[in-house]
Amino acid sequence: PNATLAAIVIVYSVGLIQPGEFRAIRSVRTMEFRWAIVAALGVLTLGTLQGIVVAIVLSLIGLSSQAANPAVHVIGRKRGADVLRLYGVFMAEFYFAILVLWGVLFLAAFVVLRRRAFGLFAAVREPVMLAFATASSEAAYPKTLAMLERFGCSNRIASFVLPLGYSFNLDGSMMYCTFAVMFIAQVYGIELSLAEQGAMLLILMVTSKGMAGVPRASLVVIAATLVQFNIPEAGLVLLLGVDHFLDMARSATNVIGNSVATAVVSKWEGQLRPEGEIGPDLAAAITPGVPHRAGD
Repeated sequence: PNATLAAIVIVYSVGLIQPGEFRAIRSVRTMEFRWAIVAALGVLTLGTLQGIVVAIVLSLIGLSSQAANPAVHVIGRKRGADVLRLYGVFMAEFYFAILVLWGVLFLAAFVVLRRRAFGLFAAVREPVMLAFATASSEAAYPKTLAMLERFGCSNRIASFVLPLGYSFNLDGSMMYCTFAVMFIAQVYGIELSLAEQGAMLLILMVTSKGMAGVPRASLVVIAATLVQFNIPEAGLVLLLGVDHFLDMARSATNVIGNSVATAVVSKWEGQLRPEGEIGPDLAAAITPGVPHRAGD
């Protein structure tokens, strides 16, 4: 788009000067021409820099995904089955903790929503599976919003609480970052006291806010946390082989946590409709409208 805009500016600036006017050009057109050239060069420069940044980001994404298999292969050759056993225990403990967290979220929903908590978890089953399969809670956002409105949440509440929760209510992301930091510390034989673990909890509560709901986004937060406790950042390589599988549970947990928060806030605000009732906003969205004619 920037290159196209630059071409338009250049063509327009050249069009200001007719073929027979190069010798007798007026000062106004000269200034107009100069400013157009400056604008065109600025747009071209911006487009070039933007292209370089995009190329670097895409290269890093491609290298990070391609580095996972060689890293696992090298470690597997050196350590053998012990490494696979270590990763297996790590993943099993993480998924067990995630299931416990799901139970806590269900209990919190049951305290406020009572029996409708079962209906809530059934309603968000599809977006949760979508987030789990894609390892991205952002991909499941539209489906989550639609299913929450169908469950009975007000569009006004859901449209405010759900996006806010995607930035500040990241239960699964914080759980994953905590497990990842502790895993790397234990691999390097670094003992963390209870005070340090408490400080790590507080740091992760702050640094995890605003984390993108895309695969491998948590690695940035983990790297920043490792520095605070003098844990080698090279330990991030140990996560590349299993990061995707852990991201799947992290993303699904974020969807569940935000869904529970949206339903609870709707209940507190008295805007949770009875089950099966369709609100006016949702009815207007799903009802075919009359085509608009010019002049009406």
